[in-house]
Amino acid sequence: MQEEIKYFIDKIVKDEASQCATVQGWAFNTKTKEPVELYLLGREAVGVQFKRDFRIDVNNKYALPDDAKVGFIIEFDKNTYGEKLKLKLTDDTNIRIVPINLKKNYDYLKKPNLFNAKRLAGVTTRTVGYLSRNGLKNTIRKIKFELKYKNQENYDFWIDVHEDYDRKKVLAEISGFSYKPKVSIVMPVYNVEEQWLRACVDSVLNQYYENWELCIADDNSTDAHIKPLLEEFKMLDSRIKVVYREENGHISEASNSALAIATGEFVGLLDNDDTLAEFALYEVVKLLNEHPEADLIYSDEDKLSEDNKRSQPFFKTDWAPDILLATNYICHFGVYRKTIIDEIGGFRKGYEGAQDYDLVLRFTEKTNQIFHIQKILYHWRMISNSTAVNPDSKGYAFEAGLKSLEDALDRRGIKGMVSHGAFPGVYNIEYEIVNAGLVSVIIPTRDNAADLKACIDSIYEKTIYENFEIIVADNGSEKEDTFKLFEYYTRKYPQQFKVVRIDIPFNFSKINNLAVKESKGEYLLFLNNDITVITKGWMKRMVSYAQQEHVGAVGAKLYYPDNTIQHAGVLLGMGGVAGHGHVGFPRGDYGYFGKLVTTNNYTSVTAACMMVKREDFDRVNGFEEKLTVAFNDVDFCLKLYEAGKFNVWLHDVELYHYESKSRGAEDTYSKYKRFNSEIKYMKDHWLNYIKNDPYYNRNLTRVDGNYAICVDIVGYVKGKTIEDEENEI
Repeated sequence: MQEEIKYFIDKIVKDEASQCATVQGWAFNTKTKEPVELYLLGREAVGVQFKRDFRIDVNNKYALPDDAKVGFIIEFDKNTYGEKLKLKLTDDTNIRIVPINLKKNYDYLKKPNLFNAKRLAGVTTRTVGYLSRNGLKNTIRKIKFELKYKNQENYDFWIDVHEDYDRKKVLAEISGFSYKPKVSIVMPVYNVEEQWLRACVDSVLNQYYENWELCIADDNSTDAHIKPLLEEFKMLDSRIKVVYREENGHISEASNSALAIATGEFVGLLDNDDTLAEFALYEVVKLLNEHPEADLIYSDEDKLSEDNKRSQPFFKTDWAPDILLATNYICHFGVYRKTIIDEIGGFRKGYEGAQDYDLVLRFTEKTNQIFHIQKILYHWRMISNSTAVNPDSKGYAFEAGLKSLEDALDRRGIKGMVSHGAFPGVYNIEYEIVNAGLVSVIIPTRDNAADLKACIDSIYEKTIYENFEIIVADNGSEKEDTFKLFEYYTRKYPQQFKVVRIDIPFNFSKINNLAVKESKGEYLLFLNNDITVITKGWMKRMVSYAQQEHVGAVGAKLYYPDNTIQHAGVLLGMGGVAGHGHVGFPRGDYGYFGKLVTTNNYTSVTAACMMVKREDFDRVNGFEEKLTVAFNDVDFCLKLYEAGKFNVWLHDVELYHYESKSRGAEDTYSKYKRFNSEIKYMKDHWLNYIKNDPYYNRNLTRVDGNYAICVDIVGYVKGKTIEDEENEI
C-alpha cells in the first residue's frame, strides 16, 4: 500500500562562501491531491525560508489540479548550513519524516542510470536493423534507454489509469450535450478477413455516443463471406448502411462511394480491419460541444496485434503544418466536416494508399479550425501485409504520398522539390529560395578564441549561401589571442566581418539585441561561439524556411562532440519550465516516430543556432532583457507563436555544440538564485504553455526529454512502490 503523502527531493545546492543552501522538491497528499505543510523537525526554523512553487511536471504526472502548488523551495542560511536535518511533511492525518543532508550537493536528474540487464531479452529483437544503421555503441545506448523506460510496461499501466471510463457517467454527460451532430463513419471494404471485419464493426456498435451511421462501400469483393456478412450487419442495426460497387475501383473510389451515402455533419475515417475505442465518438462530440467551430478533429492512436494486445502509442502534437508536409501525422482517428470534404471533391483517384494524406493536405488548405484530442481513440491492426507491421508492404502508397505533396506545393504556389525521407512515409522538401536577403550571423563571445575560430572557419567552409555578414558581439574579451583573431578576420573579410564591443555585465538577451542594431540583414541568425557547422548548405536551408510567411524561428539539430543529440527542439514543462527533446539520443536515431529525421514544429528552438526574419524579431521586440541567461530563446519563440507564427526545427541542418564553455555551468549558488528568478518570470508569463505545450503531448514524460510514456515523476510502475531510501538524501 502506498503512503498517503508522496514526496521527492530533486536538488540540494550549497554555497560555501555565503554559507547558504537551497533544497528543492515536491510533496502532496495522494488522496486529497493537496499540498502538505512543511516543518523543520526538532529545532527552531531560524534563518529558514519556505517557498511554495508550481510544479507543472508533477501536476501533469499525477493529474493534480492545475493550481496545486505542490513544489517547494527551502532556503537555509548559516544557522543550519552543513547540518543533517529532518523535514516534517504533514497534513491533518499523516506525517512523513524526510532526512535532509546539507553537507553535500545533490541533483536527482544528474544521477547515473544503471543498466538493468535482466530486461535485455525483451528488447534485443528490435535492435538488428538499428545496429546496421547506427553501429554497436549507439545500439547499446538505445538498449539502455529501452530498458530504463519500459515503455510497453508503462503503456499497459497508462491504459489502466487513463481509460477507466464510467459508462453511466459518460452516458449522463452525453444526454446533457446541447449539440449532438451525426457522425458518418466511412469504411471501404475489400476481401477483409471475417474476424477483423467483425471486430471493426463491433467497435462502432459499442460506441457510447449513439448518433452515428456506418457507411460501408464494398469494392466488389471476391471473397464469398463478405456480402453475407455485410447483409448481417445491415439487419443488425439500421444505422449501418451498405453499398455494393459493381466494379473494383480501389480505395479512393470505394471511399467516395461510402461518402455518397453519408448524411452526417461530420465524417470519420475507419479502415476495415482497425477498431475504434468505445469512447471515441463521445470524445469527438464532447470537443465539438466545447468548440463547435471545429472542422477537423484528430486523435492519438496505437497499434493492435492479432491477439488484441495494444502497443506503440503515438501521442501526437497539436496542429503542425510543417510536420504535415513531412509525414501524415494526423492519420487516425480523423473526423472531418462533410461540407468541406464535399467542397474539395472527396478522395482523388490515383492517390491510392495515400488517399487520406492527399485529403488532409487539401482539407487543411480550406480551414485552420483544426483540433487535437490527446487520447488514444483508434487502434491500427497489425496483420500481415499491413503498413502497421511492414511499411514496405505497400510501396506504391509512399509514391502516392510524394505525389500528394508535390500537388500541395503546386496548389499553394510554392516552388520546391519533394523527396523520400529516411524511411517509408516521411518526406523532405527542398524549397526554392525566392528572397535571398542578407543574413546577419550574430555570435556573442568572450575570449575563448579557439572555439570562436573553429566556429567562424566552419561557417566559411560549409556555407554556399553567399549573401551573409558575421557580427561578433564581444562581451568583455581580454586575451591577446582573441584580439589577434578579430584582426585576422577583419582583414580577410573586410566587407563581411566586424566586431562590436559590448562592455556590459553578461546578459545574453541585451548583447544580442544590441548586436542586431549593428546588423543590416533581412534575416538574423543567432549562433553561439561554441558551435561548428556540419552540414554544407546549412544557411541556405535555413533561409528557405525563414523566408516563408507562416514561419517564425528556424532551429537546427545540434550534437554534443560525442555525436549524441544536444538539441532537437524545446519541450515546455520539462523539469518545470523547459528542456531539450531527445537529449543523448545517438546520431542516426530516428527518434520518437521519426521526429529526429523529419522537419518539425515546436513551440521553441534554441538560440544557440536560430534564424528569424528581422521584421518578426522587431515585431516581438527581440529578446526579453530580464532573462539574462536562461529561457530568453523560449520566451522569444513563444512571443512569435503568440503572434501567429510557427517555429520550425530542421533535422537536416546539423552542427556541433560544445555548450556554454565561455560562460560555464549553472553550478553556483548565485547562478541558482538567478535561475530561479528566470523560472519565476517564465511561469508568470507563460504558465499556460508550460502546463500544455501544443507540440509535446501531455501523455509524455516531463522528467526527461526522451518521449517516454508519462506514468509517474520517478517511473512508478503498477504493482511497485518507491523505496523510501530513494528519498533519504
